[in-house]
Amino acid sequence: MFFFTFCVGTEFLLLTSMAYDRYVAICIPLRYTTIMSKVTCVLLPVASWLVGFLTALIHSLMVSFASFCGSQDINHFYCDLKTVIKLASSDTTHIETLLLVVCIVLGLFPFLLILTSYIFIISTIVKIRSSKGRMKAFSSCSSHLTVVILFYGTPLSSYMIPESEHSQEKDKLLSLLYTAVVPLLNPLVYSLRNNDVMSAMKNINEKYFRFPSVAGNIMNH
Repeated sequence: MFFFTFCVGTEFLLLTSMAYDRYVAICIPLRYTTIMSKVTCVLLPVASWLVGFLTALIHSLMVSFASFCGSQDINHFYCDLKTVIKLASSDTTHIETLLLVVCIVLGLFPFLLILTSYIFIISTIVKIRSSKGRMKAFSSCSSHLTVVILFYGTPLSSYMIPESEHSQEKDKLLSLLYTAVVPLLNPLVYSLRNNDVMSAMKNINEKYFRFPSVAGNIMNH
């Protein structure tokens, strides 16, 4: 539970940092090297990891002090925080309140920041006169935006929408998306837009397989 909460919380903040990086690169490119200095590029991920670590530690400690006297069967495929809390026989109001606050602070608020940054990014891209420049700018943001929609949408829907009769089954389906599908798509979403990766694939293809150059076609598009 600790590592799951740590990874999800950290990913939220890292995606927000990436959105800020794209905002600076597209909206104020002349100041990019000044704003996104080496110190800033180190502080952003370190702060994300630190906040994710502290959040996961607090959640894990609070759950560990709860009492579990009844059923120990978890209706999930991993130790989901909401599902484990339902099994507790002691009062878990403070844990649920903390969970809601964390969802707003680390989930909803960063998501709104990302949407705001993309509003400015899109308005800047539209003003670009060159169609090639617009396509290049959209291409650099498309992979990040795809992951943001998939990764933010599923856990926020799971943790912030009021529960219904079939909410546990829906939660398991949503959890499968952001614990399995999104990590599976990450290498495709990010790596296939990387020129170095495409060049390496093209070289391996030409050296060993001599298939039609799929990597080259991807790079051209």
